[in-house]
Amino acid sequence: MSENASIKLNDRNLEFPVIVGSEGEKAIDLRTLRSDSGGCITFDEGYGNTGSCVSNVTFIDGDAGILRYRGYPIEQLAQHSSFVETAYLVIHGELPTVEQYAAFSARLREQAGIHERMLHLFEGYPRDAHPMAILSAMVNSLACYDPHLATNDHNRDLENFEEASAIALSKVRTIAAVAYRMSRGLPVNYSNKDLKYCENFLHMMFSDPFSPYTASPEVARAMNLILLLHADHEQNCSTSTVRMVASSGANLFASTSAGISALWGPLHGGANVAVIGMLRSIHEQGDDGSRFIEAAKSGKARLMGFGHRVYKNFDPRAKIIAQGCEELLDSLGLTDPLLDIARRLAEAALDDPYFLERKLYPNVDFYSGIMMRAIGIPLNMFTVMFAIGRMPGWIANWHEVAADQNSRIYRPRQIYQGPVKREYVSIKERT
Repeated sequence: MSENASIKLNDRNLEFPVIVGSEGEKAIDLRTLRSDSGGCITFDEGYGNTGSCVSNVTFIDGDAGILRYRGYPIEQLAQHSSFVETAYLVIHGELPTVEQYAAFSARLREQAGIHERMLHLFEGYPRDAHPMAILSAMVNSLACYDPHLATNDHNRDLENFEEASAIALSKVRTIAAVAYRMSRGLPVNYSNKDLKYCENFLHMMFSDPFSPYTASPEVARAMNLILLLHADHEQNCSTSTVRMVASSGANLFASTSAGISALWGPLHGGANVAVIGMLRSIHEQGDDGSRFIEAAKSGKARLMGFGHRVYKNFDPRAKIIAQGCEELLDSLGLTDPLLDIARRLAEAALDDPYFLERKLYPNVDFYSGIMMRAIGIPLNMFTVMFAIGRMPGWIANWHEVAADQNSRIYRPRQIYQGPVKREYVSIKERT
């Protein structure tokens, strides 16, 4: 039996159907509210209670600490899968067969290089330009080098989706690596088709002439884990931005470029940067973390990388990456005071009643920042790593919008509270 919801407005009862998701979550379908009510809309600042779309990609239950890509628990994917295989799953909806995986991997290898003329575009940026600005601009510029793949006509773009998505997923890491190399005045490294996705990215980042960088299995595993755990996360700020831009008919590159810009914001993709900033500040004050913990408990210091807006329990990704972080640090034998402080903060959060009662557990951003620091990723590249990892989710969400023949351009309403109508006054008469 179908379920309805009622809204009483000026002695009128308005009935609206209730949509039930595959996991039992419910949403009141208010698409006819404005017409049925004579112009009323809902007000939900920040869209925290608004379902902006129907999607088949990712399921999150923040209260239970559940994250699943296309139905697969994140714990299973982190243990058994790789970033490339998970990217295929997120984009195409199913885990690949042996043949499909081989073909997908081959497309990524073939598309890793960027047009030589694009290298000249990098030279126009100051050396201290933020790599997220470069990444967004260059991903958007990909449309200029393969215009037949980026027509701003969804029907035509969908015909070339396999190639366009491979270009976006493969070249985003190349663009990131080039931005890093040029910012340091280092020669650009070309892609090595003999290497896997993450190993190739690390080669393009860190190899030097006559001194090739070869990622250890532990480092490659850590990079795979970082990217895999960020492959999608439902309708967050950047993913919703990708869908909004896509709803206008924009191509894949323009839409994902907008997602990169949204991710750049410190309230979204910059959380792991804030974690390292916090650890540095603690170390510079000569603290081993003990004084900071007491300051946080008294409200005098802000604990970065703890708690999560969606997860009201433990972030499931944090449990996975915490173990991966310890394994990486042990394998590298690192001695880093910031890492020692991080361990102390994490231990306190898992033992101290203050943190336990408030469910202030370390989240994925806390550990990802530590892992990337251990690998050698510089601080200003942290959000870039997030963008590389999130590319599969952006691609999948773009495809859902483009493939929906009933899709409408996103156009939220507003409650206007500005001046009422007033008459123009010439500049000479204004006081």
